[in-house]
Amino acid sequence: MKMVIAIIRHERLQEVQDVLDECGVSGVTVTEVKGCGAQRGYTEKYRGAAVHISLRPRLKIEAVMRSEIVPTVVDKMAEAARTGEVGDGKIFVIGVEDAVRIRTGEHGPETVQHAERAMWGH
Repeated sequence: MKMVIAIIRHERLQEVQDVLDECGVSGVTVTEVKGCGAQRGYTEKYRGAAVHISLRPRLKIEAVMRSEIVPTVVDKMAEAARTGEVGDGKIFVIGVEDAVRIRTGEHGPETVQHAERAMWGH
């Protein structure tokens, strides 16, 4: 199993969720985060003084999935999140040793894949 972590723009969330659902990923965690990268930030005037804002708001998407679908998911997520502008984000892939469904005590990859589309956000 692998965990895919993506840092994306807010306006691309629904497209990324649709890709995850389409690929059979059964759960996703979305967190509002702030960070900086190639986009660097911007300068604003606040009460007459110039203020440099270096941390930009983004969303952090985390999903655990079967290892065999990761290349497809990553490619489709990147396409769904892409605007073509600096600051589109990054995707990271991390190994996961085990997953446990708390309700049943079930272990392993079957805990992270749903049988049918969940249609998140629709």
